[in-house]
Amino acid sequence: MTGPRLADVSGQAVAAGVGAAVVGYAGSVAVVVAGLTAVGASPGQVATALLALGVGLGVTSVLLSATTRVPVAVVWSTPGLALLVGLGEVPGGLPGAVGALVAVGVALTLTGLVPALPRLLARLPAALTSAVLAGVLLPFCLTSATVLEDRPLEGAVLWVAWLAALRWAPRFAGPAVLAALLVVVAAGGGLGVAGGLALPVPEVVVPTFSVAALLQVALPVYLVTMAAQNLVGAAVLASYGYRPPVGAALVTTGAASALLAPLLAPTSNLAAITGALTAGPEASPDPARRWVAAASAGVAHVVLGLLAPVAAVVVTRAPADLVTAAAGLALLTTFAASTAAAVRDEGERLPSALVLLVTASGASVLGLGSAPLALLGGLVVRELLRRRRPRTPPGRHAAPRQE
Repeated sequence: MTGPRLADVSGQAVAAGVGAAVVGYAGSVAVVVAGLTAVGASPGQVATALLALGVGLGVTSVLLSATTRVPVAVVWSTPGLALLVGLGEVPGGLPGAVGALVAVGVALTLTGLVPALPRLLARLPAALTSAVLAGVLLPFCLTSATVLEDRPLEGAVLWVAWLAALRWAPRFAGPAVLAALLVVVAAGGGLGVAGGLALPVPEVVVPTFSVAALLQVALPVYLVTMAAQNLVGAAVLASYGYRPPVGAALVTTGAASALLAPLLAPTSNLAAITGALTAGPEASPDPARRWVAAASAGVAHVVLGLLAPVAAVVVTRAPADLVTAAAGLALLTTFAASTAAAVRDEGERLPSALVLLVTASGASVLGLGSAPLALLGGLVVRELLRRRRPRTPPGRHAAPRQE
């Protein structure tokens, strides 16, 4: 595969990437703050973590996307941070939590060196991976409608911007929604930020390691990061026809996570929602040029990291439902395309519908998130349906099945 080309860069791809980074940051930076605070981080350490996280996400996104020419978007592990919120105090305190995050990064790196994993993911049926993507996107798209009930004026501004762009500049419908969101937040006073733009002084936490922290923190964070983030992120890329560089992504993000953990940077992984924004046709009509969108998202993450204290204040002032609604509108065409791909083949229709609905439900069983649970259930139903289909004797035609 050839290297990156300057000719691949376009305003559409850059706008899509920057929009994806801002939407992703705004949608879950509060989880980062809550997760780190729950394990004992001070405000200064949280600012350090946001700085390190932004730089780490940016460098890995640019590196992976530019070298593979696949739109590999890297984000933090939101499920992993949610676990930290639920766990609260970690064995060994803050140094114990850092040691657990270092262990997660090392485990992800070692997982990336297993050659069978990319081959296994490549064998997943395209209809089911498309259904996973559709299920992940459905709650976002629904919020774009329900926001009109809760915030009719602000929601209408988003819809008008999206419809106008869809009519006159469809390639920029996503960025138009983001611009409308910023206007709404600014009108409500959400862009007024007190304080300076000084970078936070890095605070390093020396990790400690204990069996208790490894079992209570590292193991569950590793499992949810692999199942709920990396697996879904790879499925998103596969649904757009890419061959996900799973091994390289795991090695790169795992190493970055381990190295940046003493700065309290959370674990990083392949993106799902941000991945859909940068890998779909909204980023570029040419799939070979969409890597620019993921790389642009990486650059935007670096900027957000450098503005960590300010960025955290700005994005947390944006109403969460408006951020979700904006993402839903930007992803509506992607949802339509992935749903169509999931149900196109009649033989895959029922298992794909199951995967879509279970993924969208957000259900969790025995710690297994909805996306991997849905994919596992879809594969089981698919195999059962294939086994029960009667074979037609030679010279005879099977009777039509009554629905």
